[in-house]
Amino acid sequence: QVQLVESGGGLVQTETGGSLRLSCAASGGFFSRYVMAWFRQAPGKEREFVAAINWGGGSTASADSVKGRFTISRENAKNTVYLQMNSLKAEDTAVYYCAAAPSSWGGLRVESTTEYKYWGQGTQVTVSS
Repeated sequence: QVQLVESGGGLVQTETGGSLRLSCAASGGFFSRYVMAWFRQAPGKEREFVAAINWGGGSTASADSVKGRFTISRENAKNTVYLQMNSLKAEDTAVYYCAAAPSSWGGLRVESTTEYKYWGQGTQVTVSS
């Protein structure tokens, strides 16, 4: 059974530049063989795709709303995936979830929650202006 544990969330004020780096540590599986992704869910809204990365880190995808501001990366030696978030906005406030899909990148609908078998418990990100 794969376990995913997110960390790094918190409160950030946009006046100070508004950056955070989320981490997701995986255990119990073959991390280097999973497509990893970040999703987020704001109060009263559905969970939405943020970014995804393939096994080796050579392919990534991100939502239009975060392009140019968020970067996903991974360190297979540490079984960890990251989400660097810059230029945060109030609308980025949400619970951020890490997810893992034991699949190959090709043909995977990375934006779909149903493609991911394992999920973390989430970490809260609050952006205050």
